[in-house]
Amino acid sequence: MTIEQTKQAILGDWASIAPEIRPSISKDADGNMKPFYLTRAFKYSDGDQFELTVINSADAYGKVPLVKMLIKGHMVWQGEHPIAPGAYKVDFIADSTYEVTPLLQGFADAMNQIASTGYDKWEVNSAQSVFRKSFAPFGLSEGQIFMEYDLVYVLNDLLFWGARNVDGRGFDKPENRPTNLQIPLIKMK
Repeated sequence: MTIEQTKQAILGDWASIAPEIRPSISKDADGNMKPFYLTRAFKYSDGDQFELTVINSADAYGKVPLVKMLIKGHMVWQGEHPIAPGAYKVDFIADSTYEVTPLLQGFADAMNQIASTGYDKWEVNSAQSVFRKSFAPFGLSEGQIFMEYDLVYVLNDLLFWGARNVDGRGFDKPENRPTNLQIPLIKMK
């Protein structure tokens, strides 16, 4: 598929098939990387606009949600990606919205300890904008617009992005752009 065909194919709403696992840069007491679990809901609109809701959970089955992130912005298509014919390099730029909502009291309590400066008291089910603000838990600096160097690949009614780097590195630099496919999202009817 061409870039234009891919853009047409991904218009609409997409969601995780099941909770997904990711490596993190955090390590346990034995030095092993801690996993984190999430579900995604993604919407792509004309004009390369996107909306992404990510819910991180404490467990592999998504039964204990910790935090919800809402990210809105636009996508910049950068050309073909060598992972598969029809795959494209895409930059996701959160230049509209970045909100964080604690979903568990323990998470809200942790945010009140490590991310209180410049924020109201963190409370369960109460969203706060971290857009262009310093937010150490997610590695955001004052004035920074969150961006990821990723990829997009469509096969049938499945939308693939890039799989996280096995060492937990984010997609914060072009050289960290993924080289493998992640569990796909399914198209919502």
